[in-house]
Amino acid sequence: MPIYEYQCQACQHEMEALQKMSDPALVACPECKADKLVKKISAAGFRLKGGGWYETDFKSGGSKKNLAGDAGSSSGGGSSSSSDS
Repeated sequence: MPIYEYQCQACQHEMEALQKMSDPALVACPECKADKLVKKISAAGFRLKGGGWYETDFKSGGSKKNLAGDAGSSSGGGSSSSSDS
């Protein structure tokens, strides 16, 4: 469930409310009891970072990173194993 931010237009009290998206907006201020609560617009509380769909599929430029960290799957030749003998 998302957290919504509200501000009272009468007393400027600010609050947060955990509500379902289908719940009606709150209108009564818990501080001054006036029906002047207005839902504020705020940024989302999560961030997509690290490896994952964005990093591997949609990020522009360069070659794709080896997210598994497998040393043997890189295309630079061998460094630790040699079969000369």
